[in-house]
Amino acid sequence: MKNLLKHDGVAVYHGVVFPSETSDAYFGSLLSEIEWKNDEAIMFGRHIITARKVAWYANQAFSYTYSRKTRHALPWSPALRELKQIVEDRTGYTFNSCLCNLYHNGNEGVTWHSDDEKSLKKHAAIASLSFGAERVFQFKHKKSGDIVSIVLEHGSLLIMSGATQTNWKHRLPISKKILEPRINLTFRTMEHQAT
Repeated sequence: MKNLLKHDGVAVYHGVVFPSETSDAYFGSLLSEIEWKNDEAIMFGRHIITARKVAWYANQAFSYTYSRKTRHALPWSPALRELKQIVEDRTGYTFNSCLCNLYHNGNEGVTWHSDDEKSLKKHAAIASLSFGAERVFQFKHKKSGDIVSIVLEHGSLLIMSGATQTNWKHRLPISKKILEPRINLTFRTMEHQAT
């Protein structure tokens, strides 16, 4: 395993970490037990509701604000708790929260952004687990404009750490050829508890 980024950050792709049958089972469990809701954002003063669905889970009553909308954490589902432990055992990192994303097909994606909200622990690792359709994932350096692309496979794990969120943006580009859904779990470390 090597760092995908040329400089100013660390992104390590562990590849597929589950057998295909196990990944299929987790995909089914997550699809049914996660409390999926359409994502919301305030952009250019307008309230946007996306086709993509999200859910926010954590160890405690953390709130998480991004795109000027606040989400309140739900208690771990059985599959999420199990997957969190597996990721922690494999990587040596610990996490206290997870933002879950459901993309119904390739028409749904996420534009360039960094996961650098003040409520997140600075330079802490973010573990990204993918289930379902393979999708291209891209990094873009904020100053040089360098772009790094990788295909995230069914049952795969990507770890972003160090100064990655400070120096790089990332996105999930749209691809109209992809007709199948994808679930992405991003395990994170919140530093501040909701008040």
